Amino acid sequence: MRFPRRRAAVVLAAATALVAAACNGGGGAADQEVVLEGVDDGTTLTMWTRAATEAQSQRLVDAYNASHENQVELTVIPTDDYQTRVGTAAGNQELPDLFALDVVFAPNFTTAGAYLDITDRIAALDFADALAPSHLEVGSVDGRQYLVPHTLDLSVLFYNKDLYEQAGLDPEAPPTTLAEFAEQARAVDALGGDVSGTFFGGNCGGCFVFTWWPTIWASGAEVMNEDGTESLLDSPEAQEVFATYRGLVEDDAVAPGHNEETGATWVSYFPEGNIGVMPMPSTMLGLMPEDLNLGVAPIPGIDGGQSTFVGGDSIGISANSEHPNQAWDFLRWSLEEEQQVGLMAANGDVMARTDLGDNEYYASNPNAVIMNDLVAVGRTPYSLNFGQTFNDPQGPWLPLVREAVYGDANADLAALNDDVTASLAG
Repeated sequence: MRFPRRRAAVVLAAATALVAAACNGGGGAADQEVVLEGVDDGTTLTMWTRAATEAQSQRLVDAYNASHENQVELTVIPTDDYQTRVGTAAGNQELPDLFALDVVFAPNFTTAGAYLDITDRIAALDFADALAPSHLEVGSVDGRQYLVPHTLDLSVLFYNKDLYEQAGLDPEAPPTTLAEFAEQARAVDALGGDVSGTFFGGNCGGCFVFTWWPTIWASGAEVMNEDGTESLLDSPEAQEVFATYRGLVEDDAVAPGHNEETGATWVSYFPEGNIGVMPMPSTMLGLMPEDLNLGVAPIPGIDGGQSTFVGGDSIGISANSEHPNQAWDFLRWSLEEEQQVGLMAANGDVMARTDLGDNEYYASNPNAVIMNDLVAVGRTPYSLNFGQTFNDPQGPWLPLVREAVYGDANADLAALNDDVTASLAG
């Protein structure tokens, strides 16, 4: 997962306004008779995805086109431009039949009416209860469902088993508490030379939420209230997380460059083989060097438990698509066992379903099994103002967490947390 610099407040405000304007104009989808199993009649469908999930999207589209009369024309848009492009298309009533969206931004478009209600279609699936629950939850409005999971990216711990063994640690015993994480990072760091205990993106708001919030969740605490309008990031649990990483910084157990890391290169350090343990995106598993002896583990809470940030993309049918039944044929097909196992699991990706972990590809890849099992317990935060608050480098979240890690150790975070709440409340 990459967390680029962007002014999310401006982008999403414009996009949401344009989507609302477009959907007020109506569309063809609402007038179509619903065919729950979908229709495959040779229709040409248009689909958009962001560059960050191009590989998985293209894999699905190619396989669908090779086996169906319908044909999907996929357009891949640069990730940094995606929200603006969708908003502009909505304003001009030029949305494609299908479009995927970074799951944390889903509420901005579902609440504005950009997607077709597919509640009944989802309910008719034999495997509806096995779909990634966090994606379904964030893609719902007032009890109605508009999105299904498309690609999943989870936050998990990666650790270097060879460095663990050199440091006298058990390579089959990754940390199960926050304190154990810090202890093991320090033990590896003590090897010296160019080896470091851990690494994180210290100037990347998105990196912080993706990798540190799971520890708060696993500890039984929340980061926001239920409707995402109030920040709880000055809680005792949050401050314990901040203090732990601050201690690692003060002990020089974090690889150089963390203070300036904006997210563009934060995942490039571990594959070099000199980092002991760090939370990272699950999609990195298939990109690791073959000779790197690594392990994967859930991100633990302060005193135990485990959680993960379920990121990735959700996908739905445009509210003004003229071909909703044909579009649903693609979505339904993409979630079936053959595709989830043969196209996702076979490539080391986390599947959109929780009931398919026992498959031939995961049998030889225990790290993938660990990641897929986390889907059922993972979280995706809900907030209409998520981007402007947490991803925007000019937003209020980054000053709070940087003060906690790099600033005054005795700083009162209450005022900074109030700034986060003000942004969430919009």
